[in-house]
Amino acid sequence: MPLLPLPLLLFLLYSRAETGQIIRGTECKPHSRPYMAFLEIVTSRGLPKACGGFLIRRNFVLTAAHCAGRSITVTLGAHNITEKEDTWQMIKLKDKANLALAVGTLPLPSQFNFVPPGRMCRVAGWGRTGVMEPISDTLQEVKLRLMEPQACSHFRDFDHNLQLCVGNPKKTKSAFKGDSGGPLLCAGVAQGIVSYGRVDAKPPAVFTRISHYRPWINKVLQAN
Repeated sequence: MPLLPLPLLLFLLYSRAETGQIIRGTECKPHSRPYMAFLEIVTSRGLPKACGGFLIRRNFVLTAAHCAGRSITVTLGAHNITEKEDTWQMIKLKDKANLALAVGTLPLPSQFNFVPPGRMCRVAGWGRTGVMEPISDTLQEVKLRLMEPQACSHFRDFDHNLQLCVGNPKKTKSAFKGDSGGPLLCAGVAQGIVSYGRVDAKPPAVFTRISHYRPWINKVLQAN
């Protein structure tokens, strides 16, 4: 199983309480989210960890910065991560993924595409399906609404210019541990990245606002 050299991954930002599970979501139709990447990580302390990510170029996966580790294995084209399929691609990102029906890239917003509150979006991942549940074998997804920044005022470091407040606090649907680094898809564009939230998974959660970091992303892509 090839391991990915850490510098070849494209990382974004930081987190507080790690989030990322899909709670009260539904199982995705197999391979309907061909940009999704499953990351198996060995942390600097030698501990196993899982994150999500998504393919933005044939040789770049975008994920969260706290998904960094000593070594990372990326699996593309997966639905059930416990059942090996012909669609799987386990790659070193210095090589390019082979684009196919089950493996594809996801578009990013422009620097000036400031997605507003009120929009209904989707997030997908293999994270936990409950606070005390293990990670999911199959890719799950859930619809979540972008909230006004006041809904995330209890997060000390929340910044509406840099982040998105995601998930209606009156609902139980959320992202949580295990899906960190996965994309928030709004009208076919990756507007956010799962970042952090409450330890009890109560929404809303905080996502990185990709548009703010587009100049940095472009600089990294152009240099490689």
